[in-house]
Amino acid sequence: MSDKNYSFFGAVEKSFDKAAKFTKWEKGILEQIKACNAVYQMRFPVKRDDGSIEVIEAYRVQHSQHKTPCKGGIRFAAEVNQDEVMALASLMTYKCAIVNVPFGGGKGGIKVNPRKYSAYELEKITRRYTAELIKKNFIGPGTDVPAPDYGSGEREMAWIVDTYTAMHPGEIDAAGCVTGKPVSQGGVRGRREATGLGVFFGIREVCNMPDIMQKLGMPVGVEGKKIVVQGLGNVGYHTAKFFQDAGAKIIALAEYEGSITNPAGLDVDEVFNHRKNSGSILNFPGATNLAKNTDALELECDILIPAALENVVDGENAPRVKAKLIGEAANGPLTPEADEIFAQKGIVVIPDMYLNAGGVTVSYFEWLKNLSHVRYGRMEKRFNENMNMHILGQIEGLTGKKVASRDREYIVHGADEVDLVYSGLEETMISATHEIMNEWKANPAIPDMRTAAYVVAINKVATTYAELGIFP
Repeated sequence: MSDKNYSFFGAVEKSFDKAAKFTKWEKGILEQIKACNAVYQMRFPVKRDDGSIEVIEAYRVQHSQHKTPCKGGIRFAAEVNQDEVMALASLMTYKCAIVNVPFGGGKGGIKVNPRKYSAYELEKITRRYTAELIKKNFIGPGTDVPAPDYGSGEREMAWIVDTYTAMHPGEIDAAGCVTGKPVSQGGVRGRREATGLGVFFGIREVCNMPDIMQKLGMPVGVEGKKIVVQGLGNVGYHTAKFFQDAGAKIIALAEYEGSITNPAGLDVDEVFNHRKNSGSILNFPGATNLAKNTDALELECDILIPAALENVVDGENAPRVKAKLIGEAANGPLTPEADEIFAQKGIVVIPDMYLNAGGVTVSYFEWLKNLSHVRYGRMEKRFNENMNMHILGQIEGLTGKKVASRDREYIVHGADEVDLVYSGLEETMISATHEIMNEWKANPAIPDMRTAAYVVAINKVATTYAELGIFP
């Protein structure tokens, strides 16, 4: 981190204030939207495998209850602090508003480096954290629904749902207390790759806008675009993979141990497997190692996708960034100073607060699935297949022509859970992109896409408050 006094929550407030000027709401309403409603800071002891006792520091922040439940991941990282969790919770409020997911923003954090704990120790920490949340009513299908985040995944979510269910016997909707669960525990297919897929859909939609591409001096579409991805975790890997499958060229990848580049393009899966086997992305055959992991951010490319941690591009290194389009797959990878520099240079930044909303969108689908107690597609898949087969048979009979077997498969196919999740996510990201772009075009004084996204979010949250009659 370049600046010890940097406040992530302060940066979010700065972006909020910048956008608030373009809305019609009075100061009091804006202050209420900006504030974090509840901050729960806790300490609890855990017995380590060697018999020693360690006091764990953890947080859960509920930023806004204009809609309930609150929603947001739980981060497991040594850097976790209250400022960061508050910032991430507020971003969740705006993110949910933009993509029309009816949740308020929340976020959790446990101050541990998961690499330094055994699975058994992590289980004890996760279950104790869940018990603490239950005690204060900071978790539940109708109050606050956590999810995975940096450093946590399906395994931790399974521990949470098990602890919650054990402490709420007979609660029929208990599975809806957390999302990002394994499919066998009530999870939804497509959740793991959801954030990366959402990033892909969002950037693809911007790349399909002729006016924006013309301004950036690039051809329309993602095919052939040179892309740099920072971070090869869940989000970075899936984002890179979807772009690669769509015909883009991944020319560099960066991780905390270093970065590699190959102008001809890297195979994401091969790099991923190389890292799994060697413990590092460095020395990948055919690629050049770069001196620092941050060097990849400054390479000549069309699209830069920071998909790791916040604050990686700041006022110091932003002038050296050569990308024409930046897609924020991580939360808060750019500081407000970097935003100013990119706005002046005419670089378009697609902001995190809606671009990485794929995770929360599919979490919403999972939550709905848990409350309805039925798998998506179960009711209509077979009916649709039979109907499509019948229509196809009629057409073939009338025309006397046979449809090619590959086309036949595609036409007859009835939507499965994962198909419905993907199409729901695609629809969400496309309509959110257009909503933000229309706001930006409607008011030429708005300096960048992030401010336009905040304006959309503020208007939606404030309208909810106004309609609830909270403000006479």
